Amino acid sequence: MKTFKIAVIAGDGIGPEVIDEGIKVLNKTAELDSGFRFDFTYFPWGCEFYAENGKMMDDDGIEQLKEFDAIYLGAVGFPGVPDHVSLWELLLKIRKSFDQYVNIRPIKLLKGAHLPLVDVNREDINMLFIRENSEGEYAGAGDWLFKGQENEVVLQNSVFSRKGTERIIRYAFETAKREGRSLTSISKANALNYSMVFWDQVFEEVSRDYPEVETASYLVDAAAMLMIKDPKRFEVVVTSNLFGDILTDLGAALAGGIGLAAGANINPKRHYPSMFEPIHGSAPDIAGQGLANPLASIWSASQMLDFFGCEDYGKTVLNAIEQLLLEQQVLTPDMGGTASTAEVGDRVVEIVASLAKK
Repeated sequence: MKTFKIAVIAGDGIGPEVIDEGIKVLNKTAELDSGFRFDFTYFPWGCEFYAENGKMMDDDGIEQLKEFDAIYLGAVGFPGVPDHVSLWELLLKIRKSFDQYVNIRPIKLLKGAHLPLVDVNREDINMLFIRENSEGEYAGAGDWLFKGQENEVVLQNSVFSRKGTERIIRYAFETAKREGRSLTSISKANALNYSMVFWDQVFEEVSRDYPEVETASYLVDAAAMLMIKDPKRFEVVVTSNLFGDILTDLGAALAGGIGLAAGANINPKRHYPSMFEPIHGSAPDIAGQGLANPLASIWSASQMLDFFGCEDYGKTVLNAIEQLLLEQQVLTPDMGGTASTAEVGDRVVEIVASLAKK
C-alpha cells in the first residue's frame, strides 16, 4: 500500500475548519481503495504562530517540509499581521523554496453553481489557468530609497528569466496538447516594453514546437473583458504571476464564487512537495462559527488526488461536489443554504461513497 505523507498547515481564521473537511474526504477515498492511504502531520504555523513567536513558521520549517509528498494549506492572514508579512514569510516562502513554479487554477462552472452571466451557457465557462508562480511581478526584487524623506523612491522590479518564462509556457503547451484544447497567452506588451515583449517572444518561439495546438494571445485588459463577454474562447490559459492572480479571482466570480475556487502549486519534477489550497482568504470574521464553505478546500483535495495519479478518485470528488450543488439541500449560507461547514463535508463524503459503488 502506498502511503502519501501530507503536511497540513491549517493556518488562520476558517483555515482549520475547511481543511478538516478536505481531510475527511481524502480519508474516505483511501477507505474505498486498498492501494493507498494518507498520513497527515500538522504544523501550527500562521499568524497566531507569528503573534507568539515573531515569525510565520519555524526557522527550519522548509527543511521539515521537504520529507512530505504534498502540503495541504488552509488559509493565511489575520488582523494585526501585515499581509505582506503573512504572504512572504509563509506562502511565498514555500512556493519559492520548493520551486512550485506552476500554479493551476480550474475555472469551471459546475452544474448547480450560480451562473452570474447572461447570454452565456454553463459549458462556456471551462478554463484552466496556468500561472507562472515563482518569479515575474512577485520576484520580490526592488528597493526603497530615501525612506521617509521628501525624495522617497520605491522600486518594484519584475523578473522574467528565459528559464522561468519558457518552462511555464512549455508546461502550458504540453497541457493543451494532452487535453486537445486551445492555448491562450495573456500579457501586456504594448505597455510593458521589456518583460511582456519578451514573454510574447518566448510564447511564439515555443509555439513552433506545438503546431497541433491552436493559440491566441490577448492583452490583459482585453482578456478581462472577454472573460465576461465571451468566456468560451478561453480553454487553457498561460500568464504571468500577477495577471494570473488577478484574472483567476475574476474567474472565481464567473464560476460560482470564491467558495468554489481551488488552487495547486506544482513542482512538476517532484523534487520537492507540491502544495494544494483553496484560494479564498482566512475570513476571521466568521471563523469558528461553522459558516465557512469547504468546497474550495475539497476541490483542492481533488487536485491533490489527481497529482498523486488517483485521477478516478479526483474526478469522483469533483462529481460529488457537483451533485451536492445540484441537490441544493446541504449548502453553507454563502450559497443560499443553512448547513454548517461540517455538514457539507459529511454530505460530500456520503456522495463520494455512493458514486464509488457505481
